[in-house]
Amino acid sequence: MFGGVAVFMVGLSFAAIPLYEAFCKITGFGGTPLRADTASERVLDETITVRFDANTDPNLPWTFKPVQKEMTLPIGETGLAFYTATNNSDQPVAGTSTFNVTPLKIGGYFVKIDCFCFTEQVLQPGESVDMPVSFYIDPEIRDDRETQEVAGITLSYTFFETEISDPEFAVSRETGPTLN
Repeated sequence: MFGGVAVFMVGLSFAAIPLYEAFCKITGFGGTPLRADTASERVLDETITVRFDANTDPNLPWTFKPVQKEMTLPIGETGLAFYTATNNSDQPVAGTSTFNVTPLKIGGYFVKIDCFCFTEQVLQPGESVDMPVSFYIDPEIRDDRETQEVAGITLSYTFFETEISDPEFAVSRETGPTLN
């Protein structure tokens, strides 16, 4: 019986991280922005400022930065911001990003329509790209007593190197790109 309980507890510990991530994506908990397929149907007369932040893992040979430092837009209006990434190495490199918004209590009201962060990015040697993120701030932010005073939000991304998942871009660090 105790063995069964131990196995259950170990299984539960492995399930905790994916369950927590799913919970955050659904609710916006912990500063995790929500996703939508369309723009907001309601736009308020009130504006809010969104600041943009960019970070890279030290092992990723990229330069990554926001094109604009901040943007002020009406709550509910769709915003389009860009980040620039440059591969500073002599070989293709893949990266994926994590993201959040602060203050954390805003996560459930920051809604992304489309984002470079939804997919792996592969940059060729020396390549620079502008990567868009389309978003809006849900007008319901002003119906929540805990968020009514928020005048500014920071959207932050951190890029990490990943294995290239597309075999067309397979790379050996010693021999360079593999042609298929």
